[in-house]
Amino acid sequence: MDICQRPCRTYKGNPLNFIRRGKGDSVEEPDIDVVIFRQNTEGLYAGVEWSNPPVQVYEALMTHPKFVKNFGRVPVEEISISTRIFTKKATERILRASFEYAQKYGYKSVTLCEKPNVIRETSGMMYKMAQQIQKADFPEIELWNTNIDAQMMWLTKNPENYGVIVAGNMFGDIVSDGFAGLIGGLGFACSAQYNPETGVGVFEPTHGSAPKYADYPVSIVNPIAMIESACMMLDFIEEQGMAKQIRKAVADVVQEGKVRTYDMAKMTGRVDVIERGAASTIQMTDAIIAKL
Repeated sequence: MDICQRPCRTYKGNPLNFIRRGKGDSVEEPDIDVVIFRQNTEGLYAGVEWSNPPVQVYEALMTHPKFVKNFGRVPVEEISISTRIFTKKATERILRASFEYAQKYGYKSVTLCEKPNVIRETSGMMYKMAQQIQKADFPEIELWNTNIDAQMMWLTKNPENYGVIVAGNMFGDIVSDGFAGLIGGLGFACSAQYNPETGVGVFEPTHGSAPKYADYPVSIVNPIAMIESACMMLDFIEEQGMAKQIRKAVADVVQEGKVRTYDMAKMTGRVDVIERGAASTIQMTDAIIAKL
């Protein structure tokens, strides 16, 4: 699954939404509507690594002058190496997916969030390809370029300015978790992994299966991330109308504020949260179904 898609959108009335200080000591709650496209199979997550690298790998590295200068005197048994490999095919695929999504859903910009000023060969290649694709096929969509470190600062200053963000595996993982924190955390973070060539997709909450709560007698996990992931599946199979109805039901429950899971009630996820007034997974699900 080359493409990982992670939307981060605020629900009005969510007590976990990001707020900031505005003019005249006012409190602002910006509307966040960001979709992160993360290349899902390459980069640092590809697992091409060595500790005490074999001779052929070490000799290849010794052909690079910067390796010789910085590590040439380090004993080989003290060296660990993780590679960051980008291919043009997979890079083009994730870039095109991000631009096509922006075009389909009316986003004005695509932000490439990498580090091309330092990681010149991989991030640099991705940025050059983004420029070429934008100029040739999507001139109506602005291409913005941010460094991952600066982006993590800006997302807490002006998150409402961003639309679609595209990145490689590691930086996409980081920035998507950062934006998820602004909309309420993992209980609201949905995701999709798919291959546009095969039409195969997998849809799941970013938090995975939440195994640390599996033995609780009553499930306390916020189901909204799972429900949102199901809505992404409906979008994928062109059932946008049904997805829209479900999202509206979620929005109505959140804004009403009568039913809140432990995270929305700002509790620690302990076994006694239901006794302390938090809604269970089933209670939140039933409330959303009732709104349908």
